[in-house]
Amino acid sequence: MALDATLLLAIVIVTALVFDFTNGFHDTANAMATTISTGALKPKTAVAMSAVLNLVGAFLSVEVAKTISGGIINEDGLKTEVIFAALVGAILWNLLTWLVGLPSSSSHALFGGLIGAAVMSMGWSSVNGGTVVTKVLLPAVAAPIVAGLAAMLATRLTYRISKKTDQKATAKGYRAGQIASAGLVSLAHGTNDAQKTMGIITLALITGGVLNPGANPPLWVIVSAGVAIAMGTYLGGWRIIRTMGKGLTDLAPQQGFAAQTSAATAILASSHIGFSLSTTQVCSGAVMGSGLGRKGGVVRWSTATRMFVAWGLTLPAAGLVGAGAEFLTKQGPWGIGLTAALLVIGSGIIWKLSRRNSIDHTNVTDDEIRGAGPVSGAVEEPAGVVTTAIAAVTPPPVGTLATGESSEVKSTIPAPAPAVADPARPAGATL
Repeated sequence: MALDATLLLAIVIVTALVFDFTNGFHDTANAMATTISTGALKPKTAVAMSAVLNLVGAFLSVEVAKTISGGIINEDGLKTEVIFAALVGAILWNLLTWLVGLPSSSSHALFGGLIGAAVMSMGWSSVNGGTVVTKVLLPAVAAPIVAGLAAMLATRLTYRISKKTDQKATAKGYRAGQIASAGLVSLAHGTNDAQKTMGIITLALITGGVLNPGANPPLWVIVSAGVAIAMGTYLGGWRIIRTMGKGLTDLAPQQGFAAQTSAATAILASSHIGFSLSTTQVCSGAVMGSGLGRKGGVVRWSTATRMFVAWGLTLPAAGLVGAGAEFLTKQGPWGIGLTAALLVIGSGIIWKLSRRNSIDHTNVTDDEIRGAGPVSGAVEEPAGVVTTAIAAVTPPPVGTLATGESSEVKSTIPAPAPAVADPARPAGATL
C-alpha cells in the first residue's frame, strides 16, 4: 500500500523547514561570531538582530532557489521520497558538526544529501554534473579564497587609515561599524541560505504535481522558509560561534569589521547571479584573512585544518546518509516510517550529548568552559609558515589586539636602577 501522496508531501515540507531551522542556528556564527567576540554586541542582542535580518533577506531574491529547484537534479522521474531522504542526510550532518563545534557548510550538506538520494533512486544520470561543478564546487573553492584575500587587504587598509587617530575612539567606531556589517552579513545570509529551503520545497511541490517545472517559489514557501531560518538563528548556534569567534584567530574590532564586510559583499554578489554559495566557508575564509592581515596576528591552523577536513567530508558524508535513507524509503511506507524514526532518534542522541557541556549566551566568550575545556585551538601555537610569511610583509598596525595601542612602541617607563651596595650596611640587612 502506497503512502498517501499528500501526506508524504506534507512530511517533506515539515522536514525541509526543520532543516531550515538547523541551518539557522548552525550558521548564526557566520554573521555574529566576530561581533560577539569583540564585544560590539551582547550575545542575545546579536542573534536577535541576525534573526530579523535573515527573515528580511529571504524576500530579496529567488535566484538561488531556482538553481536548486531546477538545476542540480533532473526533475523528470524524481520522487518526493527522494527529497525526504536528502533532507535526512543534511539534517544529521548539520547536527553532528554543530555538536563538535565545526562551522561546516549547511549548503553542501543539503547538496550532498540530494545528490546521494537521487543517485540511489535513479542513477548518476539524474545529476546535472555541469551545474554541480559551476554553481557548487567551483564557488566552494573560490569563494573562501576571494573573501579571505579581500578581508586581509581590508584589514591592512583599516589599520593604515587609523594609524594616526585616537585608538580608543577608533576601536569604538569600528565596533559600531561591525554592527552594521554584521547586519549586512545576516541580510546576505537570508538571501542565500533561506532560498535553499525554498528551492527544496518548490522541488517537492513540482514532483508532487502541485507546481509546474520551472515555477518560482510561492509566497507561502518564502514566508515559511524565512521564519524557520530566523527562529533557528535566534536560538543561537553557540558552539560554532565559540569556534569562529575565538578558535580561528583573535580579532580586534578593525579585523571584525573588515571580515564581515568582505564576507557580505561576496555572499550578496553570489546570490545575485544564482550561485548557491556556502556562507560558512565565505565567512570562515574572511575571518582567517583578517587574522593574516594584522601584523602579529596568528591563524590557529590546527582548528582551521579540522574545519577544512569537515568541509571536504560534508558532500560525501551527507550523500552517503542520503543514499542510505533513500534505500529505506524505497521499501515503501514502513521504510519511510523507519527513516523518520531514525532521524528523530539520531537527533535526540546528539542533543543529549550536547547537554554534557552546555554552551550558551552566558559562557560563549569564555576561554574555558567546565566540561568542555578550552575553546578549540585557543591554546597558543607557533605561527605557521603562511602566517609568518604574510606577517613579514604586513605594515605594523597602531594598536594591540584589544585596545589598538601600539604593540611596536617600546615602554617609556625607565628600568629601575641597579642596587648600589651601601658600605655602611651589613651584608644581608634589609631596609
